[in-house]
Amino acid sequence: MPKSIFKTLFALFILVSLSYSCKRTTQTGEAEIASDTYVEDNYTKQEVDIAMRDGKTLHTTIYSPKDTSVQYPIIMQRTPYSSRPYGEGEFKEKIAPNVHMMKEGYIVVYQDVRGRWLSEGNYENMRAYIPFKSSDQDVDESSDTYDTIEWLVNNVENNNGRVGIWGISYPGFYSTYATVDAHPALKAASPQASIGDFFFDDFHHNGAYLLSYFRATSLFGTPRPDGDQPIDTAWYNLPDLGTEDQYQFFLDAGPLKNLDSYFEYETGDSPRMAMDGKTDDYFWNELKEHPNYDELWQSRGLIQHLKNVKSHVATMVVAGEFDAEDLYGPLETYKTIEKYNKDNYNTLVFGPWDHGGWARSRGKNIVGNYYFGDGISEFFQENIETKFFNHFLKGEGDMESGLPEAYVFDSGRKEWKQFDAWPPKGVQKRDMYLSENQELTKEMVSETGIQFISDVKKPVPYSEDIKSVFTPRKYMTDDQRFAARRSDVLVFETDVLQEDLTLAGDIMANLNVATTGTAADWVVKVIDVHPADEETHEDMQGHLKMSNYHLMVRSEVLRGRFRNSFSDPEPFVPNQKTAVNIKLQDVFHTIKKGHKLQIQVQSTWFPLIDLNPQTYVENIFEADAEDFKTQTHTVFSDSKIEFTVLE
Repeated sequence: MPKSIFKTLFALFILVSLSYSCKRTTQTGEAEIASDTYVEDNYTKQEVDIAMRDGKTLHTTIYSPKDTSVQYPIIMQRTPYSSRPYGEGEFKEKIAPNVHMMKEGYIVVYQDVRGRWLSEGNYENMRAYIPFKSSDQDVDESSDTYDTIEWLVNNVENNNGRVGIWGISYPGFYSTYATVDAHPALKAASPQASIGDFFFDDFHHNGAYLLSYFRATSLFGTPRPDGDQPIDTAWYNLPDLGTEDQYQFFLDAGPLKNLDSYFEYETGDSPRMAMDGKTDDYFWNELKEHPNYDELWQSRGLIQHLKNVKSHVATMVVAGEFDAEDLYGPLETYKTIEKYNKDNYNTLVFGPWDHGGWARSRGKNIVGNYYFGDGISEFFQENIETKFFNHFLKGEGDMESGLPEAYVFDSGRKEWKQFDAWPPKGVQKRDMYLSENQELTKEMVSETGIQFISDVKKPVPYSEDIKSVFTPRKYMTDDQRFAARRSDVLVFETDVLQEDLTLAGDIMANLNVATTGTAADWVVKVIDVHPADEETHEDMQGHLKMSNYHLMVRSEVLRGRFRNSFSDPEPFVPNQKTAVNIKLQDVFHTIKKGHKLQIQVQSTWFPLIDLNPQTYVENIFEADAEDFKTQTHTVFSDSKIEFTVLE
């Protein structure tokens, strides 16, 4: 098969996997999903190009119920992943957020965002919000959403004048965006796994570059062949690593600058390679040229613009507790709306899912190797999501939706809980110290320095699996025994717990460290160590057992240069004791009686994040091979982990 054809097919495969709205969902339990032709049998479809205020048109697909005896609300999704299938007589197999809403009757709208697929204009990755628009040429995703809704309510027959919006991942970002300067007809928004800021979501975590997302770069950074002209087929190529051993591939590739050559685009019969440190992929260039939290990233962040969300828009933020891609975004979206918009209806759903897992229905709810129960996603779709949209788009639309402020799943006890605040009222802060002899203690025992060697030629893997993945997800619940048994991973553990310990909220790691070098990354993992007699689930990988399973409950990295400021990096002073504080995102997990709580600390996490040279350079994307040095790191035993505990 020719290389160009293979890449195109692979790109199409990735597109479908990223766009959950295009997936067919198979529901088990109470009811089977409608036949493949349900949408075609019960809906009419029209494709229109809606003019925005600056004259550019956005391609929009509208599915309307064939039964025109009643009026329906509009539920819409805006996406960079294509509103396909295009063309008369071509229908999606599933529309709407879930099968219940599809059957109940909604006018369902999908739109290609500006600059993508069949929409005109130029695409900007995480387009910056313009708070004060002085002319019709000042457009952003908020204005595009407003203009779209204005057209829909005035031109689509049988609509009841109420509009909702939802989306997962990047479409979740556009859902959040819709609440800013919202159209009066927009009554309900559900940002799900929503991107909030690309310096903390997806491609970075606390400034550390997620090397594992390298292959996804072209999806967002390849310009369309004819500029702002629409195109209905994939125009981007995704790098072919040529191996299933991702760890070895990136180790052999060496410094990040060596990856430029993988951005090649077909121009006639020959590929045009990267030249002089520049590639045609503008997103890769942005990543390389903006290693710090500068104006580029700051302007594209959306969280800071949620201080004045319109009160007529009810929001339900959805997050997966084990979402490897977008956990910062939804949690910060919920908390910011809650903090600055006291009179708004704003709720949180936080469940045991990986990225977008709540939109899939497959009976068993498993993330990686870890089983959380049956029918969890189906329960969400029918009893939470559908109830939310029905209330605000079909029902009374008041504050009494029948849903709690926070619907949160205890991933340790494996059960739903309802709270009238998140974090719950009555939580307490509890410190535990990283004491010597691998102990996690309630009191500080000493200030001893515990050392380990961080070898740049043998970085700690983030998973023991040998595979090449487009975006990593499974590792979020992986068994961490493989890491605990390495000499470059420090382990701190309690005795067997004599009573349940419920973690409910964020976690702060207050490390005191030193290094023989001038740069280092710091990784902290919170582990639930299961007892020896834990029963193995049938769906686990064959080489694993639940006996002594080290479940990773939460983990996070901080690129040490950003310990004091994400905008103004600074080196470490060799061998000088230094504070490094790392915020870990919220959890709701009970470490049950008979289990142990464990903390792991390490400095490499490869190739989830790129390899730190461990000698300070201004821009790691420009580091040379000789910059990478093995160093000795020290973690002092007055370091502590601050947990949020529900008494």
